[in-house]
Amino acid sequence: MQRGDEFTILLEHTELMGTRASGSEEALATMTQQRLGERAGADWLIGGYGMGFTLRAALGCVADDASITVAEIVPEIIEWARGPMHVLTDGCLDDPRVMMVNGDVALLIDSAREAYDAILLDVDNGPDGLTREVNDELYHRDGLQAAMAALRHGGILAIWSAEHDEAFAKRLADTGFDVDEVIVREVLDPRDVDTNGEKGGRHIIWFAQKP
Repeated sequence: MQRGDEFTILLEHTELMGTRASGSEEALATMTQQRLGERAGADWLIGGYGMGFTLRAALGCVADDASITVAEIVPEIIEWARGPMHVLTDGCLDDPRVMMVNGDVALLIDSAREAYDAILLDVDNGPDGLTREVNDELYHRDGLQAAMAALRHGGILAIWSAEHDEAFAKRLADTGFDVDEVIVREVLDPRDVDTNGEKGGRHIIWFAQKP
């Protein structure tokens, strides 16, 4: 849905994402890079594309010799990124460091062995998903073990979530990751400042590092 220069992606009447709130999606990339540090020829995997906030933030902080694979399972989102939302895309899909894949990020993870320095997941609102039951596989034991195998030593699995999930945090730790859970506020349009002067809702990012 478009209203002026604002875009919203809805599932029936539920808002999945919008352009007025992007701070935590950007933090998913920038805070990953802060933890990862400089790595020559770093390989990142991002799933999914959404409105491109995470990808654009990643391009702004990774080195020129990095490569970023973006997996987006919904073909219409890729079409919108190159079409009506091209102003938001801002040429990031044409960056030589980027490869866009129309497919399931879980398949890329399952087929990889020590291939990535960072895997960033912003899929279906996190472990407590809304849209696709098969996304649950990403967040359960087998999916987390696959992510561990797909990462290089010291690599980071970063996961965005709408809410805290104690059981999921325990699964991450039980898989063998060193886990850091961070609460991130959105950076919103000034119209969204609440009565206490706070900006935006609170979301969770888990940074899970492979030893």
